Amino acid sequence: MIRIAMIPARYAATRFPAKLMQPLGNKTVIRHTYDNTMATGLFDDVFVVTDSDIIFQEITSHGGKAIMSQQNHESGSDRIAEAVENMPANIVVNVQGDEPFVNQPALQQLLTAFEGAEGANVQVASLMQLMTNTEQINDPNFVKVAVDKNSFSLFFSRSVIPYPRSVLPETCYFEHIGVYAFRKEALLNFTRWPMSPLEAAEKVECLRYLENGVPIKMILTQYMGVEIDTPEDLRKAEQLLQ
Repeated sequence: MIRIAMIPARYAATRFPAKLMQPLGNKTVIRHTYDNTMATGLFDDVFVVTDSDIIFQEITSHGGKAIMSQQNHESGSDRIAEAVENMPANIVVNVQGDEPFVNQPALQQLLTAFEGAEGANVQVASLMQLMTNTEQINDPNFVKVAVDKNSFSLFFSRSVIPYPRSVLPETCYFEHIGVYAFRKEALLNFTRWPMSPLEAAEKVECLRYLENGVPIKMILTQYMGVEIDTPEDLRKAEQLLQ
């Protein structure tokens, strides 16, 4: 089974432009993500896929592999699908470029979702972590996921799900971590479907799978560090790195 990691990397982020090129310790954010993904030793190959000459040069000038997108894309999944369409691959892992603390145990858990009799039916898998901070639970910048008893996603939202109409001890809140693994054909199917209504409303791309009847296996993982979405996130990441 050929396993490839793809890191979509857009330069002009809406909330924090050029965030992937911000210095974090002795490297940029995107180099931390690339190097940490490589260091897991889990993949046959790792590529950054970008629309930016600056990011392309940042990776290749330090010995990494990068691919320039040929088209404009609405989502990271669309971007990496273009890159892998003609590559030999069975499982494609999408590691977001703003996840500089991505680690081996989390990605190993994700890949394990496709193994065995149960894994044979999994088309898409992703990561989640337990949320306990009330401010973050209510923050629309944190995407939440509700799951069924088998840990398949029921819904993703920037709103609070489940809504605490009745506060019970067993109520759990999970943050969706934007790291995905796909069977290659499932990823290519994603690009053939138009943007779905819920996806457009929430600006959460994985809702396109749910609206097309493809469940997503959610893997509960430990703390993945800080995802860089804002300047404040970068300051938190600097503290964590230290």
